[in-house]
Amino acid sequence: MKNFVVKTIVNAGALAVAVWLLDKITLTGDSTAKKAWTLILVALLFGLVNWLIKPIVKLLSLPFVILTLGLFTLVVNALMLLLTSWLAGKLDLSFHVEGFWTALLGGLIISIVSWALSVVLPDED
Repeated sequence: MKNFVVKTIVNAGALAVAVWLLDKITLTGDSTAKKAWTLILVALLFGLVNWLIKPIVKLLSLPFVILTLGLFTLVVNALMLLLTSWLAGKLDLSFHVEGFWTALLGGLIISIVSWALSVVLPDED
């Protein structure tokens, strides 16, 4: 359970950095508390997408990953971020990613920040 909470906090932090750095990734809300709550819900959604769908997409795209020496993984990460944005819109969460190139850069930022935060934060069960 502790591991799940830490991963959700890491996802929320990484998403917050991406929202802060990129103008075309937006998170809106009336107050800071509403934005924080939305960010946590989007982080949970992002974690769910990465847990359920990403392994299937990575398996199906394995030839491209091998051919590009792993760089296609960035495209997969961008697609997961775009899917999260679409699902957030369907769930009436105020999180939006505008365009593939923004998602690609956002996915890269999220990956780097998630890695850095997971090094700093404990993740034992």
